[in-house]
Amino acid sequence: MEMDAAAFEELVIAELDRLPDEMVDGLENVVFVVEDRPEDGSLDLFGLYDGLALTERGQYGMGELPDRIIVYREPHLAGSESEDELRDEVHTTLVHEIAHFYGIDDEQLHELGWA
Repeated sequence: MEMDAAAFEELVIAELDRLPDEMVDGLENVVFVVEDRPEDGSLDLFGLYDGLALTERGQYGMGELPDRIIVYREPHLAGSESEDELRDEVHTTLVHEIAHFYGIDDEQLHELGWA
């Protein structure tokens, strides 16, 4: 599947807007970033939470750089055959990475069906 960077970013924003308020209202000092690929160039990783989980924060606050949730465009496109499938994968990636912000690890995500 093919989609330029601007259209993919719009799709990510639309999926972010569809997430429940309870999931996104608690996000503090987090930015969402779209990149083409992970640094290693692989197509295996769809997203990444780059930050300190809420459950691991002690004195966190003013002056801290924002945590980042990165959504990788090319792995999503390579793993999707239609726009509907792409939307589903982006949605799952957003939920997965936001869960990491809240301190939910991959094992728990597997149990919940989000990994």
